Amino acid sequence: MQLLPPVVGPHPVIVFCGMAGAESTKHRDHYYASPGNSFWESMHRCGLTPSQLRPEEDHRVTEHRLGLTDLVGHWDHASNRGWVEIDVLLADLERWQPAWLAFTGKGTAAHAATALGHRKPGLGATDWEVAGAQVFVLPGTSGANRRRDYDGRPDRLSWWRELAEITQPDF
Repeated sequence: MQLLPPVVGPHPVIVFCGMAGAESTKHRDHYYASPGNSFWESMHRCGLTPSQLRPEEDHRVTEHRLGLTDLVGHWDHASNRGWVEIDVLLADLERWQPAWLAFTGKGTAAHAATALGHRKPGLGATDWEVAGAQVFVLPGTSGANRRRDYDGRPDRLSWWRELAEITQPDF
């Protein structure tokens, strides 16, 4: 499986964490580069970046004290079971020491929560941390996640705005 290297600079405020290992992530050169993905637009529209970055500019998130990484997942299709490399994520977060870890999808957050002994979270800030980073769960940004239930909110962007609001004092 091809994995993208994390993009994290010194003193990140937020590290965004997606899921690597799914079919949609196996052949990619940049984070959140699949057609219809709203990650870059959402990041800009909520105020975390002054302009909208393109997937090819994913390395520039460090200019804004943001970072990108993936939770690596493995699936055994025969048994329909999966597991994640939570220890790798924990070690990386301990080294980077972000204030916030933002999972970019409930599924990714659920895998991490289960691996760490927590209940599956809903969207928004959780009551638990990962390696000292407060956890926030964002709705998935893929095009397939449009027009879904956003835990009672009308759109995905409202969750992004909440994350930006609660982390702005850290910027």
